[in-house]
Formats: sequence, C-alpha cells, structure tokens
Amino acid sequence: MTDDTAFVHPTARVTVLHLAGSAEDEFHSDLSRVYASDALSALADPARYEFHVALVSPDRTWRFPVDLTDDAVAGAPPLSLADALRHIEALGVDVVVPQMFCLPGMTSYRALVDVVGLALLGNTADVMALAADKALTRAVVAAAGVPVPEGHVVVVPPDAPRSGTRSPVPLPVVVKPVDSDNSVGVSLAHTPDEYTDALADAARFSRRVLVERYVELGREVRCGIVVVDGEPVCLPLEEYAVDADDRPIRTREDKLSRDEDGALYLVAKNATKAWIVPEDDPITERIHAVALECHRALGCRHYSLFDFRVDPDGRPWFLEAGLYCSYARGSVVAVMAAAAGIPLEDLFAAGLRELSIEGAR
Repeated sequence: MTDDTAFVHPTARVTVLHLAGSAEDEFHSDLSRVYASDALSALADPARYEFHVALVSPDRTWRFPVDLTDDAVAGAPPLSLADALRHIEALGVDVVVPQMFCLPGMTSYRALVDVVGLALLGNTADVMALAADKALTRAVVAAAGVPVPEGHVVVVPPDAPRSGTRSPVPLPVVVKPVDSDNSVGVSLAHTPDEYTDALADAARFSRRVLVERYVELGREVRCGIVVVDGEPVCLPLEEYAVDADDRPIRTREDKLSRDEDGALYLVAKNATKAWIVPEDDPITERIHAVALECHRALGCRHYSLFDFRVDPDGRPWFLEAGLYCSYARGSVVAVMAAAAGIPLEDLFAAGLRELSIEGAR
C-alpha cells in the first residue's frame, strides 16, 4: 500500500470544486464546514491544485466564498442555481469533491454534478441513496451473505398510540430512524415501555423506523476500503469505546458535540472514544472479508466505510454503511489510511487517479 507507484500525483494543475453546506438545515451545514475547512487546509498545494468552494445554504442558494471562514461566507453573494451553474462552468472545474452530509446533499446534489457532466470523486448518487436507507442497505448486504441482525421496518403513523405497541423483534432491540445519520434518534429498548418511547423518539426524524435485534456486545468496529488501481483494499479497523453495562450502543453524544461558543466538534476523534485496531488482531481478517462483500454488493467506488457489531463469539454483524470521505484529516477513511502509512495527499491522488484525472483537459 505504501509503494509510491500506487499513488500517481497529477502532472498538471487540477481545478477542484469542494461542494459544501446543506440544503436541509444549519446542523448539516456546520458539520460540512468542519470537514471541508480541514480538507481545504490539509490538501492545499497550489502547484498541484486550484481549489474553489461552492457552499449551498438551507434556502438552496449558492455562494462561492474564497474559504469557509464566517467572514468569507458572509461576504459571498447568494446565487440562484442557474447562476451558480454558470459560475461553475466559468471556473473550468476538473473534479468535484462532495462535502455535503444531508440527504439531498448526498443524493440530489451528487446527481446534479453528474447531470452537468462533471467528474465526482466518491460514490455516485444512486449508491448514496441506497446506503442512506438502512433497511435497503441491510437487504442488499444480507443477499450477499453478510450477517445482519434480525430486523423489521415499522411505519409509525402521526397519531400512533403512546403505549401498548409491541416490538416486532424480541426485546432487547435497537430502534433507529431508517434514513437518519450520526445516531440521531437511536435508542436501545429493554422493556415494552422503553420500546414505545424509543419508537416515538425515532419517529420524530422518520416515519419509517428500523427495529433490530440487539447484538450482545463483544466489540464495535468500523472498516474502511479504498480503491487503488481498480482494486478495493481494506484499511486498518477503527474500534469504538462501548461497554455492555454503561455504554452498550453508540449515540449521537459519542460522535458530535458543540463547544462553549457553539462550534461543532467531533467527539469520536478523542483517543478515549476510538482507536486503531492492530492489524494482527484476529478480528481484522473477519471484518475485512465481510466489508469487501458489502463494498461489492452496494456497488461502491473509490472508497467505502462500514460499521460492524462483533458478538461475544467473535462473529461480525453488519450495522450500516457510511459511504463518504471528505479528505479532511479527521475523516474516518483518512484516519485509517494514515494508520496504513498512506498520507492524505496520496489518498486524494489515488482517488483522482481512479477518475483518470491527471490535470490535463
């Protein structure tokens, strides 16, 4: 993996558009700006790249700030979609790096990039739409032979009763919105009353709620894959701090929080929350095998990322897919790649190579 021949850097300057922000809400916009800002800084190399930023706001207007500082964003005039597309055409963009994490950003805006004929680094809109639906993702990977916990989708009507609802899966169960991310609305229910409350909480984010059998805790890990010269290569695993008694599942508080000034930061990057698993750990080979099956079954390209629960017997169970990489230093795929001896700039160059982008038009 560290062989220099695997990472061919552009031979001419590449014009890169970082597509950031959110078409949905300020939370996802802030999250996007955290990652995109770091990617802009970490990958800055004027000899190789000319970076531009397109920032989408929840009101669907576009801005093209020089960077993602508050002053730069405030000073950039809002543009309509039509004007934004004309501006992008004038920039002569070679490749778009998607940095949007809301559902429209992961799907509709990636599709827009394809419609206007620009190269997109990362998974396509249809693959992202599939992975954003936890129930559909489970079905696809299960059909490929990957173990998934028993689960059912419950459609919660607006006037659902607050009591007396029975779980379709024997308790305890994990209850989660089908199409939310960052553990929003996720709960563990041991009793019928807890299940009713968990269902109501998840339904605040989606009427379609996935109810899954709780897999007794052994470990919880994440596996990243990068594609090099057309072949998917598994990266070192990342393990998360969970405890059968005190923290049996990961929640939103384990992933994201805000500081005293209201700025969003990444809790999961704390060394007490997550760490790299040694490659000689026996679980690594097992997880790599099922992750590769997931990558192929879902039709991923360039990179992929999967969460697994490992039961006390060492058997991995698929939880969900997170098919994005922002090329920020804190992005999970980038962290795993660094642990494998792949610098961020080489990881980025490898992605461009998969698109056959060498800087020449």
